[in-house]
Amino acid sequence: MSSIIQEGYININSVPIYYKKVGNGYNIILTLHGGPGASHDYLLPLKKLADYGYTLIFYDQCGCGRSGEMNDLAKCANLDYYVEEVEEVRKSLANSKKVILLGHSWGGLLALGYAIRYQKNLKGLIVSSGLSDVPLTVKEMRKLLDMLPKEIKEIIYDCEKNNDFSSEKCTNAVNEFYKRHLLRLEKYPQEVIESLNYLSKRKIYSLMNGPTEFEINGTIRDINLTEQIKNIDVPTLIIVGEFDEVTPNVAKVINDNIRNSKMVIIPNSSHMNFYENPEYYFKVVLNFLNDIKNY
Repeated sequence: MSSIIQEGYININSVPIYYKKVGNGYNIILTLHGGPGASHDYLLPLKKLADYGYTLIFYDQCGCGRSGEMNDLAKCANLDYYVEEVEEVRKSLANSKKVILLGHSWGGLLALGYAIRYQKNLKGLIVSSGLSDVPLTVKEMRKLLDMLPKEIKEIIYDCEKNNDFSSEKCTNAVNEFYKRHLLRLEKYPQEVIESLNYLSKRKIYSLMNGPTEFEINGTIRDINLTEQIKNIDVPTLIIVGEFDEVTPNVAKVINDNIRNSKMVIIPNSSHMNFYENPEYYFKVVLNFLNDIKNY
């Protein structure tokens, strides 16, 4: 098993950003966590890739996880800020080398935003349960919500109507959605719990996303990069779970608009498919990494 070779903090715009490097391979995979507002912890199963000769860089974005935040949090609560943060992380922790960028969920949207601006710095791009179009993603999630049992969805609709998800009744109803489309495991792994705890206690998620996964009314609500991603010309792998809250239809839009891309649906899995069907997930990722070795 690969060990951590380095962890600590770097300063970006006077904000301490926590990072962890695993492995010592020549090719670098820079990972971007979701949320916005989670932490790198739930992505740690990806450190398995270090056993195949890669260096993995994990970090907590501004206002997330173990990282600090700006006095005026609104200054970093936008896609542009985080794109530039990714570039600073690459320059600092990857010594300005080209990297393979792997973004999950919001991290997938961020990875696309980065590739639009900085594709010259990429050897490859992996969009794992990510999105290019937030309004479309919300529409797709609402379809999934509408497929819940009548009594569950009616509770959720009431919570939305009252703009209050704080009650145990609301929490339990929302969790019924998450059990189907976020992570289909009876028991959540500790790394996932860690990231979800950070997400709930830091302010970025409610500021940028909103109250729930399927009600996005924060600062990212209108983002649609679909036209812009047509200019991306690096090898791209798009991964999505069969029952993913960020649905295969959302992934297909990305695949249809990036010319050098491949899309794979991970069977029997949802949003955190690398926990639910890890063997399949890592086989797909390693095949892609092998294909782009000489890129």
